[in-house]
Amino acid sequence: MKHFVAILLIVIFLTGCVKNGDEKTLKIVANSWIGYAPLFYAEEKGYLDKIKVKIISVVSLAEAKDIYSIGKADIVATTQHEYHVLKKIDKDIVPILLLDRSNGGDMVLSNRKIEDLKKADKIFAFLEVDSINIDILNDFLKLNHIDKSKIVFKNEDQAQIQTLQYLGVPTLIVTYVPYDYILKKKGYFTVASTKDKNSIIVIDSLCATKKILNSNRKRLIKLKEIIDRSIKEIVKDKNASYKITSPYLDNITYENYINAFKTIKWINNPSNKLLKRIKKLGYSKEDLL
Repeated sequence: MKHFVAILLIVIFLTGCVKNGDEKTLKIVANSWIGYAPLFYAEEKGYLDKIKVKIISVVSLAEAKDIYSIGKADIVATTQHEYHVLKKIDKDIVPILLLDRSNGGDMVLSNRKIEDLKKADKIFAFLEVDSINIDILNDFLKLNHIDKSKIVFKNEDQAQIQTLQYLGVPTLIVTYVPYDYILKKKGYFTVASTKDKNSIIVIDSLCATKKILNSNRKRLIKLKEIIDRSIKEIVKDKNASYKITSPYLDNITYENYINAFKTIKWINNPSNKLLKRIKKLGYSKEDLL
């Protein structure tokens, strides 16, 4: 009997080791955005290796959504717009971890003042149409009483948009940090942003299916702890974090990196007030880690 118990314990131990060793790597897809810096930071520091999590870095929100939707990632970093698009495809997806709220990080650029835009017969608008960009543009047009029929939509990702030269025709560009810096050097300027627009709130979070959430809850709780730790380390030493994360952020300059953090607010530990406000966006407190 003693030998039997000993063998049984060894089998259980070895089975547990195999199970942990064979644990599937969770893949998170995220685009270049200052609010996702903690993910990139944790990836480069090796923190995510300890819990078998891998970051897939992409250029745009739409690209991140597409990679997730075809099953190449288990978790997607996204705004509420892409979350709701994915929700139509898979009703099981939910926001599981809040990251940041845009506070000027998303903006509308132009080469004309708002009054001139109102008078224009035609306005070219460059944006990622299938992303939060469209919500920001529609909100801008509504608030400023600009007829949407004037708009000529140009659907491009942010890597393409930042190569845009200064145009002589009335132009609107919906973009976000870090892509705005190059465009501003070319002569475009901010006509609206999430800092001065109270009618729209832009939330960034990690989303996954309830199946992923429930089957990996302990690991995802550790992921939140790693993100919280990474945010603290980034805030404490931005110089060190800049060297680590800048390749993920279009090789942004250090000065712009520092300024970029002023355009977001961390909400990894959200207030009850914020939770109530975003409940109508489909962010359930029960599903959030």
